[in-house]
Amino acid sequence: MVISKTSGRFLDYRGLVEMDADAKTFKTIEATINAESVNTNHEKRDAHLRNADFLDVKQFPTITYEMKNYQKQGDAYQVVGNLTLRGVIKEVTLIGTFNGVTKDPWGNTRAGFTADGTLNRKDFGMIWNKTLDNGGLVVGDQVQIHLDIECIKAKKP
Repeated sequence: MVISKTSGRFLDYRGLVEMDADAKTFKTIEATINAESVNTNHEKRDAHLRNADFLDVKQFPTITYEMKNYQKQGDAYQVVGNLTLRGVIKEVTLIGTFNGVTKDPWGNTRAGFTADGTLNRKDFGMIWNKTLDNGGLVVGDQVQIHLDIECIKAKKP
C-alpha cells in the first residue's frame, strides 16, 4: 500500500560471471531468471505478479541481465547492464562488491558478490495500480533490487 515494502525473490535462475579474481576484473556478467518463479510468500499476490498486469510470464517467461561495462569505485563496482523484462530492454545500474574467493569442503572454488540497484516498473510496461479510498496507491513505482550471489568455478572439461 506504498507505506511498507513487500519482499520477494526468484527461485529459479542461472548466471555466468567471467572474471580474473586476482586482478578483480570482470569480462562477463549474465543472468537469466525464470519469471514464473517469483515468490513473495503470498500465493494470491504471486499469481497477480505472474499475470499480464506485471511480469506476464506466459508471454515473457524469462528476465535477463547482461553487463555492458563497469567501473571500480574503491571497493565497490558500478555495473551497467541491459535488463530485459517483459520484452523491454533498459539499462540498469547495480552497485556491488566482490566479497572474495574460497575453497569449499568439496574442493570447489567459490566467489561471492552482493549488489543493489533500483528500477521503475513503469519503464517496463507494468502500469497497473489501484487508488485507495484515502487517495493513496496500492503499488509503488520503484523496485529495489538486492542480490546475494555465490558462484562456483566451472571445472575444466
